[in-house]
Amino acid sequence: MNNYIPVIIGMALVTYLPRYLPMRFLRNIKLSKRAMLFLQYIPYTSLSILIVRGILSTELSLMPGAIAGISVAGLVAYWKSNLVLSVFLGIIVSFVIISFS
Repeated sequence: MNNYIPVIIGMALVTYLPRYLPMRFLRNIKLSKRAMLFLQYIPYTSLSILIVRGILSTELSLMPGAIAGISVAGLVAYWKSNLVLSVFLGIIVSFVIISFS
């Protein structure tokens, strides 16, 4: 059990430091509006990459649920601009279609 403590501490530092250091040293830097706009799109871009990758690697029997889920998530994201709600509703629709087909 004692052999895991240095590994856990090391993993905590490796994951915490890359998040802490930019916040600590770059918090007084003002970014341009163009840079802020770019940074605002990163969560949506990351999510869309994960979703598209999941759809492309889906089995044929699960494809209708995947397509319905991505459609609902895309429409909700467009209308409501709420990332969490769009993901949640996309998952629910996919689950329902896969469960009842």
